[in-house]
Amino acid sequence: MAKPKRRKPADFDERMTLVEHLDELRSRIVFSGIFLVIAIATCFYFEDTLLEIANEPLPDGFVPITLSPQEPFFTTVKLSFYGGILISLPILLYQAYAFILPAFAPGERKLILPFLLSVPVLFIGGATFAYFVVMPAALDFLLGFNADSFNIELRGSEYYSFFILTLIAVGFLFQIPVAVLAVCRLGITTPETLAANRRYALLIIAVAAMLLPGTDPVTMILSMAPLYILFEFSLVLARSFGRPPGGLEPDSEDDDSESAG
Repeated sequence: MAKPKRRKPADFDERMTLVEHLDELRSRIVFSGIFLVIAIATCFYFEDTLLEIANEPLPDGFVPITLSPQEPFFTTVKLSFYGGILISLPILLYQAYAFILPAFAPGERKLILPFLLSVPVLFIGGATFAYFVVMPAALDFLLGFNADSFNIELRGSEYYSFFILTLIAVGFLFQIPVAVLAVCRLGITTPETLAANRRYALLIIAVAAMLLPGTDPVTMILSMAPLYILFEFSLVLARSFGRPPGGLEPDSEDDDSESAG
């Protein structure tokens, strides 16, 4: 009888050969691939509901159009594929976490575990914010801009790509608290240093928001506001929970080396 594949993270003390590591990686990739295929197939099966959800942020009177006989089918397949990725991302992120976690000692694992568990939660929060706030406002602006001068139609394949990519992009941008807490907790920098250089953080946030699909002013501003709030909230958390173990700060290391010299 074949040995069942591992589904939970291995222990740090559990020594594994290179072949076992590769088998572990293959097992998790196969599991992730199967889950992704199931998610895509489920989205395609419920394609009517999926299309209704995707069309909800559109202003009244707008219905996506297609320009070729095969486009409705391929557009639906494309949307189902993107929807499956969106649904699967929390599971895919967990599989990645489960594979790399055994590389850390128990103390290090306690350090990194809260950050990794926050990734899917923040991603879902970002995607939800994009769906209910960013998308409706951005579409109202984009589709209403110079509407009297154009006969505005909306091609389905382009709209659904814009829709899903915006949700995914904002979901990833909501990982700011994880990044801030990680660099502070690992001793790379300090909350005080980040706070003193928050103007650079604002610039980075602006550039990241500018790179979102659509790149219109409304999408950029609506995305920047929560991202900057998340950054400031991250600084508050970092001051309380983001200190390196043992209280060793990067600055203190520099001071010790200078005094030793």
